[in-house]
Amino acid sequence: MKLAENPFFVLAIAPDASRIEIEREAQKLLGMLELGFEAALTYATPLGPRPRTAEAVRAAVAVLRDPYQRLLAELWARHAPSSLEAVPVAVVAPTTGLCRKLGWRP
Repeated sequence: MKLAENPFFVLAIAPDASRIEIEREAQKLLGMLELGFEAALTYATPLGPRPRTAEAVRAAVAVLRDPYQRLLAELWARHAPSSLEAVPVAVVAPTTGLCRKLGWRP
């Protein structure tokens, strides 16, 4: 499963949503897409906004109906960063003072 196509992101719902909440949100989004509402045309992912289609909404609901696939989607959705910009980048500290503190000669 691709992170950008996670059903919880497509439907814009929390990973602990009930089956009824999932079905309601899907029906709401399908109606909004049918009417061309701007708010329904994209959804947020850690990789940036993605286009939402009626097919993507139907596929998301189908995935969440399968208990095993729902579990995988929940794990990915719960542990995904809010955005890639939020992922910390390793910073390499200058080693000149560190070498001296460890007893090494430069």
